[in-house]
Amino acid sequence: MRHLLLILLLVGSVLSADMTPSLSSDEEHSTVQTTSTPSESEDDAFAEEFGDDGFEDDAFDDEFVVEKRDEVFDPLSGYNRVMTSFNDGLYSYVLSPVLFKGYNILPEQVRVSVNNVFQNLYYPVSVVNNILQLKFKYTGTETFRFVVNSTLGILGIFDPASSWFGFEAHQEDFGQTLGYYGVGSGFHIVLPFFGPTNLRDLSGDFIDFYVNPIYYVDVRKYNVVNNVYQGWGLVTYKEFNKMSLYTKEYENVRQDALDLYPFMRDLYEQSREKKIKE
Repeated sequence: MRHLLLILLLVGSVLSADMTPSLSSDEEHSTVQTTSTPSESEDDAFAEEFGDDGFEDDAFDDEFVVEKRDEVFDPLSGYNRVMTSFNDGLYSYVLSPVLFKGYNILPEQVRVSVNNVFQNLYYPVSVVNNILQLKFKYTGTETFRFVVNSTLGILGIFDPASSWFGFEAHQEDFGQTLGYYGVGSGFHIVLPFFGPTNLRDLSGDFIDFYVNPIYYVDVRKYNVVNNVYQGWGLVTYKEFNKMSLYTKEYENVRQDALDLYPFMRDLYEQSREKKIKE
């Protein structure tokens, strides 16, 4: 009898041991399911906090948008680099140490007055292109400046239109007129001595040539010079005098530019686009 009771106790303990892990496993599985499956209200709260509407993607993107400029069309980059180096060498070894050093003995105000005279003679070009661009306000301003500076300013030597009356220059050329009507800049090109330009502006210069009095045009009655050679000599002197006023600016550009040619190219193109939009 005692042996029978002992056997029953052993069988009962074995069955009890087999059932206990099973129940624990079921309870654990049930617990995991309960904790791993969030309620609908929790889903809604999560969506409100971290859903698509929670982040302002557009504002984020706008914060880091970089303005893209159209690349300059530059098929002549090889030639342009060589010519930029030539012009820079001309400045470094001839103009700056020799010509400018002697010419700059003239007081700066004298050189400014020379530049003023050339700016005053530019009036026919500027007024025609202001009219072509329908900028009648600036047409009046340029006319007022020409009359005042030619009289009170003694043939343009001084600029009382600006210093006395506050009328600043608004000069235009045919290259700007073409740009105003949507003509693209075309390829970039660097001229010896005269520096950077582009196809549109160079084409515009040929039109302005027939209006600008410092160039000699045989059929025109208001030439300042008597022949073509004098005309080109006067143009060269004009550019030389103007350059003497901006030697510090050019030196700063040379120091700041890691690569002089693309720096000068982009500086020119951006400046021209800005003038066209004014």
